[in-house]
Amino acid sequence: MLVAENLIKNYTDLRVVNGVSLQVPRGEIVSVTGPSGAGKSTLLHLLGALDKPDSGRVLIDGTDVFTLSARRQAAFRNKHIGFVFQFHHLLPEFSAVENVAVPLWIAGQGRKQALDNAAAMLQIVGLGQRLDNKPSELSGGEQQRVAIARALVNKPSIVMADEPTGNLDSANAKAIHELFIELRNRLNQTFIMITHNDELAAMTDRIVMMKDGKVV
Repeated sequence: MLVAENLIKNYTDLRVVNGVSLQVPRGEIVSVTGPSGAGKSTLLHLLGALDKPDSGRVLIDGTDVFTLSARRQAAFRNKHIGFVFQFHHLLPEFSAVENVAVPLWIAGQGRKQALDNAAAMLQIVGLGQRLDNKPSELSGGEQQRVAIARALVNKPSIVMADEPTGNLDSANAKAIHELFIELRNRLNQTFIMITHNDELAAMTDRIVMMKDGKVV
């Protein structure tokens, strides 16, 4: 599903990602761990084409993403890559179902069809009864489930999650990680997830450890 080859990223005179290569097959949940400053988030941004490497390449589902124009790259990200961050970044004036529908609207899907598809995805993540609630009316765990539904609604090739449970208590954090496993089993969804929680990383299929910009 994903192939990264010899990724290098520098910020001024600091090499943040140093020759990282990685392969992730379809349906695998990979956690990326390591100390703060190891380059984990920068690597995830490169893998998700949110940032461009100084050298190296990333192929997702066979597409070399950095050979695409900026416009085609943005369209590719919207369709093929789902993102989940530590803070859910939901639009406060939108209901849960409207927040989930946003990527579908960006992709040009009609309003009713997008809302129907968003409602179906919220059902899958266990929020079928909360479609019309605004983020302020949802718990932290529920807000993150809305963000996960939004990441999945376009049926992406891969989901990139950066500390997706870092802002949650331990019970909600475990529930979100169990949800990822359920979604992998149900949808054959591929995940790459950054986490500092060793117990939760142990629930994933494979742990990739980073230190000083390298996979160790």
